[in-house]
Amino acid sequence: MKKLIIVILSFVFVSVASAQKVVHGGGYYRPHTVIVGGYAPIYPYGFYGAPFYGYPPYGYGYNNSYSRPSKLDMQVEDIKHDYSDRIKSVKMDDSLSRKERKAKVRELKQDRDNAIYDAKKSYYKS
Repeated sequence: MKKLIIVILSFVFVSVASAQKVVHGGGYYRPHTVIVGGYAPIYPYGFYGAPFYGYPPYGYGYNNSYSRPSKLDMQVEDIKHDYSDRIKSVKMDDSLSRKERKAKVRELKQDRDNAIYDAKKSYYKS
């Protein structure tokens, strides 16, 4: 019985180890690792593997510098913040029935979308 359990466990370990996926070309290479006994694998050159030496394989991108939001972006964020505050206050209002609250929230969301549309329209017009 003991031998049967050992054979089954070894078969499970081998099948799990062979099911590991390796990306060749395109992505980054991370070697096969099988954790036995609860120890985590050790990568000698950081997380990304030997050719990358701690740097991400996809690079840092082209535009990582901080850019200020445009006037339109700030207006849209103000409108969204204002209407989210109004919607929260309507949802917390217990003097209205559930049906009235839903209708009021729907109306406020429609007003918010119209206000954003008008802000974009006036921004691009001028």
